[in-house]
Amino acid sequence: MLSVLAVLLVAGSFAPQGSANASGSEPAELFGSYDLSSSDSVTVIVELDEPSLLEAKHTGKGQTKGYLEQAREQVKEALASAAPSSEVNREYNTVFSGFSVEVAQDELASLLALDGVQAVYPDVHYDANEFDPELIDEESFSPAMMDSAPFIGAPEVWEDLGVTGEGITVAIIDTGVDYTHPDLQSSFGDYLGYDFVDNDDDPNEGPGQYHGTHVAGTVAADGGPNGEGIVGVAPDADLVSYRVLGPNGGTTEDVVAAVELAVQDGVDVMNLSLGNSLNDADWATSIALDWAMREGVVAVVANGNSGPNNWTVGSPGTSRDAISVGATQLPYDAYNAAIFTSEGVSYPSAEIMGYPSVEELLALDGEELEFVHVGLAGPGDFDDVDVDGKIALIQRGEYPFVDKAAEAKDNGAVGAIIYNNVAGVQPEVPGLAVPTIMTTLEDGQKLLSELEAGNNTVTFDIEFDQEVPESMAGFSSRGPAAPTFMIKPDVSAPGVGIVSTMPEAFGYYASLQGTSMAAPHVAGVAALILEANPERTPQQVKAAIMNTAEPVLDRDGNPYPFNSQGAGSVRPYDAITTETLVSPGSHTFGVFDKDNGRQTERNHFEVTNLSDERKRYEIDVTFHGGEDHINVNTSNNLNVHAGSTQKVNTVVQINASALEAGYYEATITLTHGDEVIEVPSIAFVMEPDYPRVTHLFLGVNPDGTIAGEAYLPGGAEYFEFWVYRDGEEYEYIGAPVTDENISAGYYQFTWDGLAPDGSELEPGAYDLYAYAEKAGQSDYAYGGTLTIEENGQVELDIAQ
Repeated sequence: MLSVLAVLLVAGSFAPQGSANASGSEPAELFGSYDLSSSDSVTVIVELDEPSLLEAKHTGKGQTKGYLEQAREQVKEALASAAPSSEVNREYNTVFSGFSVEVAQDELASLLALDGVQAVYPDVHYDANEFDPELIDEESFSPAMMDSAPFIGAPEVWEDLGVTGEGITVAIIDTGVDYTHPDLQSSFGDYLGYDFVDNDDDPNEGPGQYHGTHVAGTVAADGGPNGEGIVGVAPDADLVSYRVLGPNGGTTEDVVAAVELAVQDGVDVMNLSLGNSLNDADWATSIALDWAMREGVVAVVANGNSGPNNWTVGSPGTSRDAISVGATQLPYDAYNAAIFTSEGVSYPSAEIMGYPSVEELLALDGEELEFVHVGLAGPGDFDDVDVDGKIALIQRGEYPFVDKAAEAKDNGAVGAIIYNNVAGVQPEVPGLAVPTIMTTLEDGQKLLSELEAGNNTVTFDIEFDQEVPESMAGFSSRGPAAPTFMIKPDVSAPGVGIVSTMPEAFGYYASLQGTSMAAPHVAGVAALILEANPERTPQQVKAAIMNTAEPVLDRDGNPYPFNSQGAGSVRPYDAITTETLVSPGSHTFGVFDKDNGRQTERNHFEVTNLSDERKRYEIDVTFHGGEDHINVNTSNNLNVHAGSTQKVNTVVQINASALEAGYYEATITLTHGDEVIEVPSIAFVMEPDYPRVTHLFLGVNPDGTIAGEAYLPGGAEYFEFWVYRDGEEYEYIGAPVTDENISAGYYQFTWDGLAPDGSELEPGAYDLYAYAEKAGQSDYAYGGTLTIEENGQVELDIAQ
């Protein structure tokens, strides 16, 4: 996935967030943070009261393009008067009602007061920040390297069912696509798509870009004219490219415009291997995708690369309707590792976290190498450290594991040891850039002590352990989606070591990893389903993919949690041939937080019998834990006539006060003879365990004070703004800002730049964090580093 940070604030004081429609007595709702005293301009997305064409169509409201354009013109005319500096960029009719506009921040308040404005969203910046590719030269390349499509069973669909995606159009909304690639050129017709970066009809990838071409190959590469290249999941599908990310990234206004144009162009499937880092389902892109699904376009999005913790999924992976995809690793051989530094010192927690290839891992076996501590292994942590040909000793935290390993490799390290920053274990992360060993915090402290004692070499003992089945990638973002408590991802697909097409400048082929690589597998599967079953709606395609997914098991044979794998790993043959659909493909029963007695929640799902005979299904709902305090009432069996759909009501009663707080998984199982469909479900007891704070956005006000905004998904009982001195010793300065009983959403504050006792900070670097507590759980988020120069100049390095 294109991992991004949604930096919502530039600087300054903040606007209040309204909750009412601008046609009433209160201003429109404002998302994000801005300096309302600054004349500096920002781009925002304006949502109108008038529904979009698709919203109106699918909610029974009256709407025409002409009337919507007239309403939008009225708002634009009023805006031109209220905010003379404003300049409208893009306008939306179909999947979103509104426009993007560049406007001075001190004119935003006037925009919020305009009649007809419902909400204003930030124009979030997207960066192509995928993992470094492993390029494959012409001499080493083999078509057999593309082993993920065969693994999920795509060749059986081509050969046994004669289905290859023919006649189905898939939109690649990405960095563009090299449509001249030998394996892709036949997938493109006269209409190539559109370039929203350069605003022209040539959506090829720009210099130095390759992500979209790699994604496109996984969907529909056809092996090239000689059949010697890559073959994607749906090799006869048609492709169109919508370039929304250039060398400097892209923005919401272009992504929404691309979704809108793709729907207008009549595509059948769209793939978006991009997103931002906020776990929120209501951003403009998610809204656009939900209406695209309702209109008949299957939208597939990557779930994110911020795993393995829960609640790390980001928009638009949080979309209610689009298919969010997590990443798995194909079966592989696992190895044990032991490390030795000096007699009498042991490291029992040492295990292999990940590696780029077995050959590189085994190259360390028996070797004695110097190791060097590089802290968190961030972009600047290697500046004064020589790790060339050595082992990088790294502390967990702040940056993803994959980025730490990539930084180590880029600086010449031949391996890495990552020690934990808290008690407990760390995840396996397949496909890391260098062979990487993980240890506990305790063993990491031993390694640091060895360095201080002058014992700066480490010896490796590596041996084969076992064959591991398809498993979840540690980097794959996990759900649930915070606002809706939906299970995310919806489904998973291979996303580690995926070999696919690259532009000629990169040698035509390369291996990449990420949920960016998993999503196009599912987009290809959707194309196969639609060729075989053109009458299916996007929701039915989604249900078929989820209902027939293969459960993903860890190395001990236990299934991963639903919020790691969704319904499981996609299997196209079964998705095409299934005779039953259960929709939605996953289920949330909501939050049960009643202090005394039982709380009752009602929900339902639908069962569609696709066969030509009546079917009788046995129904079972099983909670995996807490059963003594959970009652479920639903039909024990169900008769569904051929070609018909029936609703099944479920009533769940939970005595929350008798259970430990947390979430409880359940499986809804429908059985008809040998046909078994399992629907992942979830219920939350008391306050869910979402992170109490996920982001801290910072800026410098004109008067030198610091503007801050913390994102608190569920609010906080207690909040602190922490300041740490980053020097020879990491020193806690204090909490100059504290508050209590804060509502859910964005919490805004200003710091005067002084220590808690009112004294001025000495010159130096200071790390800034937001801390929040609620319902016995606490979390913190890093926002950036404030540097005070000797001359008093202040610089703020915002966290990326």
